[in-house]
Amino acid sequence: MWPGQAMSLKVNQILHHEKSKYQDVLVFESSDYGTVLVLDNVIQCTERDEFSYQEMITHLAMNSHPNPEKVLVIGGGDGGVLREVVKHDTVKKAILCDIDEAVIRVSKKYLPGMSIGFQHPNVEEFVGDGFEFLKTHKNEFDVIITDSSDPEGPAESLFQKPYFELLRDALRDGGVITTQGCSSPFLPVCLWLPERFPVFFFSLSLPLSPSLCCYIPIFCTTFALQFLPDPSPPLLLSLLTAHK
Repeated sequence: MWPGQAMSLKVNQILHHEKSKYQDVLVFESSDYGTVLVLDNVIQCTERDEFSYQEMITHLAMNSHPNPEKVLVIGGGDGGVLREVVKHDTVKKAILCDIDEAVIRVSKKYLPGMSIGFQHPNVEEFVGDGFEFLKTHKNEFDVIITDSSDPEGPAESLFQKPYFELLRDALRDGGVITTQGCSSPFLPVCLWLPERFPVFFFSLSLPLSPSLCCYIPIFCTTFALQFLPDPSPPLLLSLLTAHK
C-alpha cells in the first residue's frame, strides 16, 4: 500500500502495466475488489469501494454551493469525481485537468464505471499540470476539487502554499474548494499536513474548516478531506440523515 505498510489482494490477472512519463501505471483484476488501479505501487481506487471517496469529496462541495455552474477537477484521471460532478443539473461546464494522459486513457478502457463521466457533453478534458493550468484561469470556477495522489512525486506541488493561492484566485465569489488531505496520517509525507494546512489558509485569508474523513475499506483507514469554506450544519445534518 505504502512504504513499510502492506495489504494483500489476490490478483486474478494483470490487465495493463506501463511506465508513463510520470509514474508506473498498473491495472489488475482482484478476486474481491474488482478492477484495481495502482500508481507507483500505491493503490488508488478499486471498483468495489471507490464510491465512498468519490461521493464524499464531490457532493459536500457541490451541495454547499447554491448554483455550481462551472467546476474544475484537478487530478482525478480515473474519472470518478467527474462522474459525480455531472450528476448535478446546474453544471454547464466541468473541466478535468490531469497531468498524466496514461491514467485517463487506461481508466477509460478498464474502469468504464468510473470514467463514464468523460462522455458527458458538458465535460472538457485537459492533459497538463494543474498548477500551470490554474495560472491562466482567474475568477472562473464555482467549485474546484483536487483529487490527487499523496503529496510526493507528480502531486507534491498540489500540497504547497502557492497552489492554494492559485485555487483562491481561480474561484468566483462564494466558490468552494475541496482537496484530499492524505490517505494515511502515519505516512511520513503526510505528517506535516495538519500543521501546514491551517498556516496556508490563514495566510491566504481562506476560511479554516475541520478536516472531514471518510472510511475506505481498501486503505483500512480513514481518508482526510479538506473543505473550504465550512459546510453549513443543515447541510451536514441532511447528508448524515440521508445515509442512515
